[in-house]
Amino acid sequence: MSNAHHTIILGCGAMGSACAYHLARRGVPVLALEQFDIPHSRGSSHGHSRMIRMAYHEHADYVPLLRRAYALWRELEAVSGQPLFHMPGGLYMGRADGAFIGGVTHAARTHGLSHRLLDRATMAREFPQFVVPNDYIGFFEPTAGLLIPERIVATHADQALRAGADLRGHEPALEWSSDPRGVRVRTARGEYRADRLVVTSGAWASTVVAGLGVPLRVTRQTLGWFWPREHAMFDRGRCPVWAIEQPDGYEFYGFPLMPEAPGFKLARHRPGPTTDPDRNEWNVLPGDEEDLRACLHRHIPGAQGSLLGLRVCMYTMTPDSHFIIDRHPKHDNVFVACGFSGHGFKFSSVVGEVLADLAQRGRTDHPIEFLGLSRFQKSPGGG
Repeated sequence: MSNAHHTIILGCGAMGSACAYHLARRGVPVLALEQFDIPHSRGSSHGHSRMIRMAYHEHADYVPLLRRAYALWRELEAVSGQPLFHMPGGLYMGRADGAFIGGVTHAARTHGLSHRLLDRATMAREFPQFVVPNDYIGFFEPTAGLLIPERIVATHADQALRAGADLRGHEPALEWSSDPRGVRVRTARGEYRADRLVVTSGAWASTVVAGLGVPLRVTRQTLGWFWPREHAMFDRGRCPVWAIEQPDGYEFYGFPLMPEAPGFKLARHRPGPTTDPDRNEWNVLPGDEEDLRACLHRHIPGAQGSLLGLRVCMYTMTPDSHFIIDRHPKHDNVFVACGFSGHGFKFSSVVGEVLADLAQRGRTDHPIEFLGLSRFQKSPGGG
């Protein structure tokens, strides 16, 4: 019996829907299975906005991938006619000698990215929304902005369907197997065969795919929206996307006001408490609001006001906080993209293209070697 599809994708969120889109546009028969709605709000791809930035302090090797991601976001907007990407610029604030400002500056200089360094007085004059310690400076990136995640997942899925992909919601995989002839996936509705399997199951990656040899930790994260007392200062024409370094080495970050969700959004980019994705607490817990209000009180007093909303999402953390994109070490026809560690959404357009390359050709021309599983063999601690 011949395989009914070339590729099966397990998980149709940010990465899975993008992979389905790229494969379908190439004429590759693809089936994507999702345990929830397409799109859904039970993972990491919701909350009305996700930051996109080029000066990447996490690792300068991400920048070539980001260049392609930007181009693909514009391409998806043109193909779909949907506005998906806004670019109000990005302001990053931290100690002049700290790792945060040092990292973004290194990435910008290494890759020739447009940017401005702002002393504290200039930052206070140009961006009076923010109050920072005396030893902080600013780094302004004009090409930074925000993506609209729910609309993007829906658009990737819609365009994939229009190109012939088979996408199925509320059909989780119960088990899968692989041999040299192909892969089999069993669900409650049937059994499917294909040449290749791509696993993009987010917080459920450790459950869906075993044998990676890398521990993945899932954490609970809180996002909040507040109505500013001085709301005109926080409109998208006046307020950039932003991040403020904290003494623990992590950042608070946020977005200007936008019509998709009323209010000034902020969150803390720091792994929260460990959670089980099947038992995650999606309701508001004591302390969720207070943690975010503390940032407003210290750094953005004009944004203090009534609480409009709190939402919960999940990070899936690798030991070194960098992504995993690779072939499965025990299955030549299985590819895995997981562990996006709270900063992966902006890459989903190019990750989809990378995964389509791997599924179709077994290789990609994109520079993803630094995201391979072999790095954990070289550094057992993952550091």
